[in-house]
Amino acid sequence: MRTGKRGQNVIQLAQDIIKKYRDINVLSSQSVASLINISGIGKDKAATIVAAFELSRRVDSQKKWFSNKKITSPSDIAEIFIPLLRDQLKEQFIVVCLSSSNKIVKYETISVGSLNASVVHPREIFKVAIDCNSANIILLHNHPSGNVEPSNEDLAITQKIVDAGKLLDIHVFDHLIIAGNKFTSLVEKRLIL
Repeated sequence: MRTGKRGQNVIQLAQDIIKKYRDINVLSSQSVASLINISGIGKDKAATIVAAFELSRRVDSQKKWFSNKKITSPSDIAEIFIPLLRDQLKEQFIVVCLSSSNKIVKYETISVGSLNASVVHPREIFKVAIDCNSANIILLHNHPSGNVEPSNEDLAITQKIVDAGKLLDIHVFDHLIIAGNKFTSLVEKRLIL
């Protein structure tokens, strides 16, 4: 990374920034406009610094939220994932890994696509579940079309995953389909058992 100042390396520039703000917490709340006032920092570097702190804040808040959240119903999962998926233009398939006490351990996006992104293979799902030692999993995907009803393909894929989970002793807690601000639980509709 270039500093924009002759004779000054990136470490020296970082020291100047920390001295100016005295504390990393103060620096983390600065705007692009305030950062470009520092010699050697232009718009691009300032935007990168602000974006890095924002990403860190989001990851940290997600970890805190998930580590204490016990999943007791499909609406618990919907509350978390509707804001993340409602405005997505591409279909995404996500596996949510739960501990034996039904707390979220991890979630991972398995596929993203314009159409048929819900076509996933059990091995992709269970690789994630086994890696994080998950006792239960929740499947979810969005329908950008706004149709909250499961397709025959959704049901077939879900059944394959449920059957594979039985062999691996990893329970499929539910499969949610999110469309806008609405969701459908395949367990509540008794489409999977």
